[in-house]
Amino acid sequence: MKKRTAVVLSGCGVNDGTEIHEAVAAVIALDRAGLDIVYVAPDMEQTDSINHLDADIPQPSRNVLVESARIARGDIKDIKRLLPSEYDAILIPGGFGAAKNLSTFAKEGPQCSVIKEVKDLIVEALQDKKPIAAMCIAPVILAKTIPGATVTLGTSDEIAGAVRAMGGTHVSCDSGGAVVDAENKLVTTPAYMLAKGPAEVFAGAEALVAELVRLLQ
Repeated sequence: MKKRTAVVLSGCGVNDGTEIHEAVAAVIALDRAGLDIVYVAPDMEQTDSINHLDADIPQPSRNVLVESARIARGDIKDIKRLLPSEYDAILIPGGFGAAKNLSTFAKEGPQCSVIKEVKDLIVEALQDKKPIAAMCIAPVILAKTIPGATVTLGTSDEIAGAVRAMGGTHVSCDSGGAVVDAENKLVTTPAYMLAKGPAEVFAGAEALVAELVRLLQ
């Protein structure tokens, strides 16, 4: 049986959900590596809903699971219903949804919290020694949840300081690379924290998935 990766989505759209280029790059890289994909997202209201054409136009409230289903082509489940037997690894793309919906990092920085469903999933994977990957801003979730986690969010001194404030270690990395925390089986890549376009995002996603596959062996 193929190894299965739970891809944790946080909505649909860079400013209030999952960054779509990153999600697509990640799932193509996973598919090319021969890994099956299980899409999950929390069934909750988004922290905010933003018009990506004109941010000044108010938007109605949206549901994270419903919006994430757009990326998953409808084949998605509530993260609460994901069983340990249904996944071998986790991957969390970036986008402000990771910092607004999956956690409160966008508002509270290092003093943030991670929503229970995501925190429980990460702790479960850590205990079961299943690898966890994260892209762009999403590694802050790992830094907050896993004591002493080593992650990358690119080269920003400000972000590195936030990771250190949460008790983690930050390693500078370019958009095409990935950083591995072998002890905790974590792999992270900067994606649009540094990338200038989709090609660079995909290069980082491929590096991320290549390391994920090695951690699965």
